[in-house]
Amino acid sequence: MDDSGGDIERGRWPARMLLAERSRLALWLPVELGIGIALYFALTREPAGGAILSLLVVAGGALAWIARAPHALAARVLGGGAAALALGFVAAWAATHRQPPLPDLPRRATMVVGRVAAVSVLSPRDGAGALYVDLADVRLEDPVDDGMPPLRRMVRLRLRADDPAHLSPGMGVRVRAMLRPPMPPAWPGGPDRQRRAWFDGTAGGGYALAMVRRVQDGPAPARGSMEALREAILARILRVLPPDRAGVAAAVLTGSAAPMPQADRDAFADAGLAHLLAVAGLHLGIVMGVAMAAARLLLACSEHASLFWPCRQVAALAGLVAGAAYVVLTGQHLPALRGLTMAALVVLALVTGRRALSMRGLAVGATLLLLTGPGDLMETPLQMSLAAVMALAAGFEAARPALRRLVLDGGWWRRGAIHVAHLALASLLAGGATVPVVMAHFGTLQPWFLLANLLAVPLMAMWILPAGLLAVLLMPLGLEAVALAPMGWGIGVVLELARAVSGWPAARIMVPAMPGWALAAWLLGLCWVCLWTRRWRWAGVGPMAVALVAPFLVTSPDLLVAADGRAVAVRDGSVLRVGPHPGADRVVEADWRQALALPLAALSSGDGRVACREGLCRLAGGRVLLRLPGAATPDCAGVALLVAPGGEGAGCPGVATIDGLSLWQSGAQAVYLRPDGPRVVTDRAVRGARPWVMGPGQHGMPTLPLAEAE
Repeated sequence: MDDSGGDIERGRWPARMLLAERSRLALWLPVELGIGIALYFALTREPAGGAILSLLVVAGGALAWIARAPHALAARVLGGGAAALALGFVAAWAATHRQPPLPDLPRRATMVVGRVAAVSVLSPRDGAGALYVDLADVRLEDPVDDGMPPLRRMVRLRLRADDPAHLSPGMGVRVRAMLRPPMPPAWPGGPDRQRRAWFDGTAGGGYALAMVRRVQDGPAPARGSMEALREAILARILRVLPPDRAGVAAAVLTGSAAPMPQADRDAFADAGLAHLLAVAGLHLGIVMGVAMAAARLLLACSEHASLFWPCRQVAALAGLVAGAAYVVLTGQHLPALRGLTMAALVVLALVTGRRALSMRGLAVGATLLLLTGPGDLMETPLQMSLAAVMALAAGFEAARPALRRLVLDGGWWRRGAIHVAHLALASLLAGGATVPVVMAHFGTLQPWFLLANLLAVPLMAMWILPAGLLAVLLMPLGLEAVALAPMGWGIGVVLELARAVSGWPAARIMVPAMPGWALAAWLLGLCWVCLWTRRWRWAGVGPMAVALVAPFLVTSPDLLVAADGRAVAVRDGSVLRVGPHPGADRVVEADWRQALALPLAALSSGDGRVACREGLCRLAGGRVLLRLPGAATPDCAGVALLVAPGGEGAGCPGVATIDGLSLWQSGAQAVYLRPDGPRVVTDRAVRGARPWVMGPGQHGMPTLPLAEAE
């Protein structure tokens, strides 16, 4: 052993551990990058320019240290970690400040003029498909905003159900609509839709009050445009398959599950099979695998190609081309584009003679994704993708010797069985790695997901999607029914499986909100288990176990007040009582239900913790008084906190108050009832003053006219 590592190699067990795992140290660079990004988003105030400059100096100095002592293990570990952490922090800061500010949208009916950027169909819970249109270069025609420059962000509008307009990208339209900014969190620490909108480039949304009028024709759509092709494929699917099976087929072949009944969508979600309806890495891998197998078979039919061509590399490139075509066909959704990026790295490894699925390839791909989209680290798709792929790479890396022995020692039947085992192991690894991510973002746990995926994923990979691809190829000949019918049989099996599993006891367990530190503990523990190879890797199981039980140990708020004061909720034993008018804000109430994992009930008089009379509700033995709109003047004796969301808290001088003014200033609020008195936490205190946090009253930046120089 050489002594290039310096003192660290001669030190205690941490040094020996790093020396033994020195070939894996580079895999931790994207982890350090992610930690730097997460630290930036955890701040409550925007860092000053001097701090960013200092971080750049730290990164440069760390890299210079590595360059000065390239063979010293201490320099590589400390310098590389410091540089990656600083680079992640600066990348997140730069990505944030590249975005235009959120505009101040009018809170009244407004005439909206813009250019159609995209058209999509979503399936709401009422079962009727709703048409949404994304508008760019939006101008607002009202007395206040007339003559202002166009918005630098897109606006998404839901059109009327009876609107006959046929819209296409590039078309100029004019419509009277009601606009609203991105919603603030429904509770302090809840999902931050404003941060998501900041990085998505959207200004807000709304709904049309009248029919859309065309003011300018867009570019003439090509006969074979993607939108027209998707519509043609959907029409052919609906002609052959019944509606329930056609919805699944449309989801995997066109990227839209709008024709699928909502009951079946809920069954897929409850059974842990919702990922089969969203085009992402799984579907892309199946398509590329089918294309590569077909290409290898065709090349094997040619003696010249078999002898003189690099068939494996040619098949890999053919698979990448097929995957790219599939991503374009299904709408180029962000998870599919991320999967295509990772697939390109896999193909590059195959072409250059390296291992296809390797931890180093994952590290390169993760680094590219984090540097190009730092804000995506805080969202569900990227967290699930990275966790699943990392678990797959590490799991198959550990199981490769055993799987290879099974293939070499068995007959043809064992080779077929090993493919099924591969799919089952992939479901186990990817599903298990993403369980806490689903708990954190969706507030649910599907205990039977593993069994459902063990059956459904092989069917999707070996039957449903290959038959669907064959049907698309046969459509120009009018023979799509030959492949769509078998595809429908496979979909029928998966549908029955989803319906059966969703009806089993405890098929979907509601889980209280997982704190951010618990999700971070799970992801870091998973990295520790997957990125190391020695026995100490299992030390990462500890933080992972803590993360799984954290939602059930964290204290939940006793009272919640929405940012606009239209809804309040009180935790009353095993139910969450909502008032003053249940159903007035369905989105907020759904977030509350998910956060506390409790069913909703009306806020009324009862024998529990909540006692309401004439619009006055007393909690904690009368120390907290909730005054609903229209209630009489309260008796403030013994009251430590007055909650009056409908207006100003007049009537209790000298008492801490949550009223319309405090909600306007600080957003949603949560109250924790403690023996020493109520504790109030506000959304403004949790999120702080960040660029995506809208001002008091959820107002954005006014759209001002351009200066003369501009």
